[in-house]
Amino acid sequence: MSKKHKHDDHEEHVDESWLIPYADLLTLLLALFIVLYSMNSVDVKKFEEMSKAFSVALNTGSGILDNPAIVQDGESSQNQKEDQSKEDEQKKEEQDAQKLRETALKQEQEDLEKLKKQLDDYIDKNGLTTDLETKLNMSQLMITISDNALFAPAQATVKPESRELAVAIGKMLQGYPDYDVIISGHTDTTPISTVFFKSNWDLSSMRAIRFMDILLENKQLKPQKFRAVGYGEYQPIADNKTTEGKAKNRRVEVSISHSVSDPTNQQVIPAAK
Repeated sequence: MSKKHKHDDHEEHVDESWLIPYADLLTLLLALFIVLYSMNSVDVKKFEEMSKAFSVALNTGSGILDNPAIVQDGESSQNQKEDQSKEDEQKKEEQDAQKLRETALKQEQEDLEKLKKQLDDYIDKNGLTTDLETKLNMSQLMITISDNALFAPAQATVKPESRELAVAIGKMLQGYPDYDVIISGHTDTTPISTVFFKSNWDLSSMRAIRFMDILLENKQLKPQKFRAVGYGEYQPIADNKTTEGKAKNRRVEVSISHSVSDPTNQQVIPAAK
């Protein structure tokens, strides 16, 4: 009797390697739906960053949950680009504003040099070199006029023969309507107390005003650009102990200057004194 040999059935082993990418795909889809569900409104930039992140994850075969820094890196990179763009734009605006200011200062300097030459020519032509002096300091032109050239002693009325000087200066200023003009009166230390002038403060102030009055007879000038001030004896330029020093201190000064505007913030930058 022959024995039947029983053969054990061989089990077939199913290849389950496809489950790995399938699980990855499901994970990606789940993460996508969670993100979309959590978004209250559509942000185009964030959506693009998320799209890039999913693209990186799919192309490299790594799960997005395995590398959550992808989205964070994308946002960080975008923020850095935006910050850099703002910084570059601000730097460009500052450079443009600086160029505009430098151009304005250069034009201002040329204007004042031109005006100084006109005044110097007038002084030479009329033999006033001992009574008038001009000085250009950065963006300020100063005209210094001896009191003897304008007033009688202890008086504030401009001499009739001196009116021509004030009128001539006013005509020259017509070409510079936006410049600020300050007329200041100065005296020596000799006290004064008359019916008209209580002190040197009064005398110096009134002399500045009377000279300004003649300038402003020119209707082409802007009164709002003019100021008159008296300093009395308190801003001397020479020693009041000598006759020559006192004569230098008795004077009227006409300061001509300009203010340069900052185009970026509309602030006014005072001209150098």
